[in-house]
Amino acid sequence: MIRFADPWFLAVGLLVVGAIWLKWLLRDARPTTAFPHLDLIREIKPTWRVRFRWLPQAARILALVLLIIALARPQAGTASREVSSEGIDIMLVLDVSGSMKAEDFKPNNRLYVAKQVIHQFIDGRSNDRIGLIVFAGQSFTQCPLTLDYHVLTGFLEKIDFGMVEDGTAIGMALANAVNRLRESTAKSKIIILLTDGVNNRGQIEPLTAAEIARTMGIKIYAIGAGKPGNAMYPVEDPVFGKRYVYLPNDIDEASLKQIAERTGGRYYRAQSEQMLEQIYREISMLEKTEVKIKEYVQYRELFSYFAAAAFLSVALAGIMGATWFRTLP
Repeated sequence: MIRFADPWFLAVGLLVVGAIWLKWLLRDARPTTAFPHLDLIREIKPTWRVRFRWLPQAARILALVLLIIALARPQAGTASREVSSEGIDIMLVLDVSGSMKAEDFKPNNRLYVAKQVIHQFIDGRSNDRIGLIVFAGQSFTQCPLTLDYHVLTGFLEKIDFGMVEDGTAIGMALANAVNRLRESTAKSKIIILLTDGVNNRGQIEPLTAAEIARTMGIKIYAIGAGKPGNAMYPVEDPVFGKRYVYLPNDIDEASLKQIAERTGGRYYRAQSEQMLEQIYREISMLEKTEVKIKEYVQYRELFSYFAAAAFLSVALAGIMGATWFRTLP
């Protein structure tokens, strides 16, 4: 980073140098001697002294330019930054029950689409600790809170059906997430719950878990996944192989809305992959990490370098004028 402490010297110096250069170009021609014809002169090749006789004057002008730059006080600055951020702790809670096999997010099932969208959400965050909990009939921590997003996405990719017994233990999953955030000192603590069912397992009711989250300052965003009406579910038939059946979508939207509203969060309904992507983008915008940046710049003077170069140019012009390019009166 270069700056000039007294830049007005540059403007004044430019005018001075321009005037000197113009005077040099328009200088009066030296007296000439008349010859009856020029044939002999044409045969004379100019020596290197004649060809480069402009060098002493150019060195003087260069010295003047360097001196003007030196008077403008050029300074080189080194910038340093101090970055501080107040991160957010986020627990992602993902339903892996059998109902997530429904293929109403064509051409893929709900779990596959949810994993892709969550991966995008993680890629869009920075400076936040993120953890991952999966649940069906029971819940467990797939990945604790971490800043290592590479490890987190690795655990996300390993999620599949059959990891736990089937069912939908929403209350237990929320309680597990709350427990993971219990000792967090982050300025903001949130849970993003994605499910497509009704709580039917576990010893803790979803609203009870939401109340515990509220008392600990944890916000819950709840997402219900699935189109209204019936959805196609793949079924493995031992006789006929894989086939599809239509089953109704049972999402307890009333409970999910209460869970979100009780903790200061929001409830969303995702009926397609595009809607799910938009929901996670909106949540990401609502929960932004505050980053503070302070910039410090230290400058050092470059005056001496240009002044020394100007002195050398003057000395060189003097040496050339007194030796190689010396002219007789």
